[in-house]
Amino acid sequence: MNVLLIGFGDLAMRLAPRLVAADYRVAGLRRSEMAFPDVKMQACDCTNPEPLVPILAGCDAVVVTLTPAAFNEEAYRRTYIAGAQALVDALNQLAVKPARILWVSSTSVYGQSNGEWVDETSETEPESFSGKCLLEAEEIIAAGPVPSTIIRFSGIYGPGRQQLINTVKGGHCAPPGPVKWTNRIHSDDCAGALQHLLDKTRAGDRIAPLYLGTDCEPVPLHEVQRWLAQRLGVSVATVPGRSARRGNRRCRNTLLLNSGYRFRYPTYIEGYGALLQDNDW
Repeated sequence: MNVLLIGFGDLAMRLAPRLVAADYRVAGLRRSEMAFPDVKMQACDCTNPEPLVPILAGCDAVVVTLTPAAFNEEAYRRTYIAGAQALVDALNQLAVKPARILWVSSTSVYGQSNGEWVDETSETEPESFSGKCLLEAEEIIAAGPVPSTIIRFSGIYGPGRQQLINTVKGGHCAPPGPVKWTNRIHSDDCAGALQHLLDKTRAGDRIAPLYLGTDCEPVPLHEVQRWLAQRLGVSVATVPGRSARRGNRRCRNTLLLNSGYRFRYPTYIEGYGALLQDNDW
């Protein structure tokens, strides 16, 4: 099975070796040139449909993991919305199209802020520019000419994604109340979930058009930070405003679990525990 990975960043770099080991033929696209073992790499402007057309020809599946250059609306629109439209425009020009598009999005498309549970059926009314741009890109892909699956990842952590650990090492902690719910997924489980959906596509199994990619335990931010502080052996002080992050909801991963995926790191304890063990803190 020929798989094209568009937006060859951290998640694609974790996914590619897994696919190669499972006998997929893997190609990768990114803005700048790079080499990667056993992957046919190309530099390409993924917001321009014309160079995408010959690259997409012969692909059986496409996985899109785009990353904006900055956290502002212009960058998000240029990356996600323009990228989605370019991909759809290129696919419309192909006589033979891929079997499926996997498009990585985010749980920031949800606007719930009072600790509500959300799943694939919940309303999406984002207030942030990032959530609005991501949702618009999702809609473009879903209306395209190829069957698609959107996977909305919650807060991704793992090697190189250690902001929460650094916050705790700095001695800061969110207050215990009001409760600020957080949702997360280890980057290895992001790659695992994407491979799982590709494996099902290759086997001809049915997959849903939308999944929430999040671990099995939403948890108050204060609880995670206190646990990290204990493991790191540092003292932390409650800092008012430290919990004033966007959103406050609990994400449910039942549909992904029911599809057969099993998490390597089902909760923050396993995930951060492994991260702390693998690094000299």
